[in-house]
Amino acid sequence: MESDSLGFEVLASSLRADAGDLMAFMEALATKLEGALPSQTTVTRRGGGLFSGSKRVARISVDLEDNRYELQTSGSRVQPSRSKAVRGIVLKTEQIPLDEWIDELSRQLTAEAERSEQARLALERLLGV
Repeated sequence: MESDSLGFEVLASSLRADAGDLMAFMEALATKLEGALPSQTTVTRRGGGLFSGSKRVARISVDLEDNRYELQTSGSRVQPSRSKAVRGIVLKTEQIPLDEWIDELSRQLTAEAERSEQARLALERLLGV
């Protein structure tokens, strides 16, 4: 993986590719993040009742260093947020636009990949490299 911003750009583009259809985007992102970062990703699914079919992704949470990136569905909308935590205690949570959320998550994943072999392998799995 390159040490410049190309890795970030590729990751951000990959995450944005599915963003047109909210349900498809949430499912694809949940699958990618669970596969690449299983110990840092929590996915909450809802639904799946007797007649409603399969469960749908309701919330995705990714913990990276002191940040938690969370996407939560609300009807046909998605609510992206970033939280700052120290020793497991959340100090500040901000609602941010989806594009900014994708950019920040991608930048942090790319920076982690430059520092850690395990993170680099996770990023490659996320991108399908």
